[in-house]
Amino acid sequence: MTDLADFTRLTAGDHGLCVVSTLRADNTIQSSLVNAGVLSHPDTGAEVIGMVVRGGTRKLDNLRLRPRMTVVVRVGWEWAAAEGPVSLVGPDDPVPGFEAERLRILLRDVFGAAGGTHEDWDEYDRVMAAERRAVVLVVPDRVYGNG
Repeated sequence: MTDLADFTRLTAGDHGLCVVSTLRADNTIQSSLVNAGVLSHPDTGAEVIGMVVRGGTRKLDNLRLRPRMTVVVRVGWEWAAAEGPVSLVGPDDPVPGFEAERLRILLRDVFGAAGGTHEDWDEYDRVMAAERRAVVLVVPDRVYGNG
């Protein structure tokens, strides 16, 4: 049976590269490639899949209206998928009690969970703010794959 441990193992195999899919208003699927990783939800502590998404994207537009996503990771012929509702946290998606400093730290935590490292964290923070980056947290209610 595939679970989040399998998902975590596979994300380490290819820099956290995952295909994410959201539902458009016309009920067609929109997919794109992101870096994602498993981490603890900042409020509940539950394991979630997190990613950092540039502001102004269709992906965020879709998720604001239909807050559910599928995330697929693969390495070679092995793959795992997780699907579930999402939470958004960002400058265009404020969450009560989630001030700018807490968002700055969460953006770094999600980036690290996806395998990212940075030589200049101050520059990272500036870029995240300038691009109005948001954190997407997927709370998986279904995980499956061929592992």
